[in-house]
Amino acid sequence: MNVAERLAKKLPMISGSVDRSPVVAVVRLHGVISPTPSPLARNTININTMESALHRAFGHDRLVGVALAINSPGGAPTQSALVADRIRELAASKKVPVLAFCEDVVASGGYWLACAADEIYAHATSLVGSIGVVSSSFGLHGVLDRLGIERRVHTAGENKVRLDPFSPEKAEDVEWLKGLQARLHTRFGEWVTERRGAKLNGGPDELFTGEVWLGDQAAELGLVDGIGTLRGVVKKRWPDAEIAMVEPRRPLLARLGIGGAAIEALEHRAMWSRFGL
Repeated sequence: MNVAERLAKKLPMISGSVDRSPVVAVVRLHGVISPTPSPLARNTININTMESALHRAFGHDRLVGVALAINSPGGAPTQSALVADRIRELAASKKVPVLAFCEDVVASGGYWLACAADEIYAHATSLVGSIGVVSSSFGLHGVLDRLGIERRVHTAGENKVRLDPFSPEKAEDVEWLKGLQARLHTRFGEWVTERRGAKLNGGPDELFTGEVWLGDQAAELGLVDGIGTLRGVVKKRWPDAEIAMVEPRRPLLARLGIGGAAIEALEHRAMWSRFGL
């Protein structure tokens, strides 16, 4: 075969056989939601870690839909809202549907993220919900007393050190915290109601208690639209579509595998353990 014949065989490949299948971009939202991840943490969700992945996912030239693969026990409410708002902004700009898929846990802030989607699907064994607000700390003033340590704190502003773990708890500080939690809880419920609307089968007293349900129970309550896997639902909806994974870019040290797993386990283990994981 001469040069001209070889070139002729290649021309159809160059001009006519380029794959132009529609694309469903899949963004992984895996990990605890936190504004300040460790430099070594491999799986932390916040607006900074997710912006690039979301931009790439919604920027595909053959895009027909975006899928969110979510596995998160929750975390910081503001970061949950920022990421969810960004998803809605991009979805409106590109005019494409967004589908969320629950993996092991989509709870608290993780469910806030899921509600950014137009449709939510879960596995029957997924843990879904936890629509509530939690704060936790330790009371350490007794430890200082036993060690004979005197703590000195000087402030301008009587409420500057509310709920200081090294000082005795004050009833008025707890009341203040509960008021703050109640307002956040109300906003969480408003977001879920805004996004799920008439799909919800139950009122706030049943759905917004912080309870967690299995995927099939969540479907009955209208917290998810159905039971299904990402590939199964996508292939049924868009039979000819290519599934394109879009991974958040991890910090350099995490990509090199230097200490990331140990630090992540120390920082985030307590949140996952609440769900038996």
